[in-house]
Amino acid sequence: QVQLAESGGGLVQPGGSLRLSCVASKSISSINTMAWFRQAPGKQRELVAAITNAGHTNYLPSVLGRFTVTRDDATNAMYLEMSGLKPEDTAVYYCTAGPWSLAVYGKSDSWGQGTQVTVSS
Repeated sequence: QVQLAESGGGLVQPGGSLRLSCVASKSISSINTMAWFRQAPGKQRELVAAITNAGHTNYLPSVLGRFTVTRDDATNAMYLEMSGLKPEDTAVYYCTAGPWSLAVYGKSDSWGQGTQVTVSS
């Protein structure tokens, strides 16, 4: 089981940008899917973006065009570039990894501890 650690969260004004990082404890080259989820207070955890080791991506419709997910298998890391941030993007962001059928449904056993993103003026 791979250990994951997120970083890069913080407080940003509406319209601002942040870059989240997720670093794995071992090689991710054989891991099919890496994904970002988020959970806002009182809401269910939702898939934000996912990327496979073939480079295929999937996004939550509300972040399409604003967020970009990438992965660097050479450094065992995944990133989420966020721009045009809105107050409704405020949440704890988590990364996860595993087969597509598990990762995109939040069923993987591998999760990071989360990083808080707060969008507020």
